[in-house]
Amino acid sequence: MGIEQPNIQYAVPFFMVSNMEASLKFYTDGLGFSIQNTWTPLGKIEWCWLQREGGPLMLQESRIAENMPFLSGDKPGAGVSTWFQCVDSLKLYHEFRGRGVDVLEPFVGNGLWDVRVIDPDGYHLHFESPTDVPEETKYSEWLNMKGTV
Repeated sequence: MGIEQPNIQYAVPFFMVSNMEASLKFYTDGLGFSIQNTWTPLGKIEWCWLQREGGPLMLQESRIAENMPFLSGDKPGAGVSTWFQCVDSLKLYHEFRGRGVDVLEPFVGNGLWDVRVIDPDGYHLHFESPTDVPEETKYSEWLNMKGTV
């Protein structure tokens, strides 16, 4: 039997930015990162995964609104997220629930199951793993489709 691969593989910084075009110019032209994946719901890049050698990071342009005029909100963890890349984030979802953690229902975003918890200061911790389940599918919907509920 081989050595078991760890479930949590690495964490990815996630930065909310005020101007995606300027940020992409800085990270790609200035720092030499390359764009690996993008999300373009309104015809322009609003989220992206950048990579430079072994260092990934994600950027998302903040949708500033009248009721949310700042990128980072008004408390310590607002606007700060860490994204852990995992082998099986759904396994962690069940583990966290079993430990009494208030974990949000997983959903699929950017081709990944997203399991999210929020720490006491408002920091968002996301645990993600690859999937071919359609975008924006909730875990409960997926279970119903599979007939396991």
